[in-house]
Amino acid sequence: MSDNNPARHLSDAAEGIRAFNHTSRSAARDWEFPSHAYSAVGNLSYLAGMLEQAVQQSTRPVMHTYEHGRVLIDNGGDADAKVAELVAAQRDAEAAAAALTAAVQRMHNAVSPMGLDTTGIPEFEDDEDDE
Repeated sequence: MSDNNPARHLSDAAEGIRAFNHTSRSAARDWEFPSHAYSAVGNLSYLAGMLEQAVQQSTRPVMHTYEHGRVLIDNGGDADAKVAELVAAQRDAEAAAAALTAAVQRMHNAVSPMGLDTTGIPEFEDDEDDE
């Protein structure tokens, strides 16, 4: 797949999500506080917000070919029926993407005011004395 192929970017995005899922499994020095979750959920919100458009645009090659009467279905299947199935599934996916976007935005709003109570944590005591 060439670098100019739009599907390549979705492959890269999927790889990024896989990497996040792998590296975020356990707490680490840069993955333990509410501010880390705020950044991650913010990025996830941005990503989710773009899914509806990606769903819409992902079917353009099929629709272009169909509009020109050139879609062929294996084993002599009905192109009209398969395209109608695709369009119905696309509408469902767009609705699901919109619902996901709204839910992740609520997550981001919920984590936004959260912070770390450093009271009694030795490595933060010097910071408290500076106040």
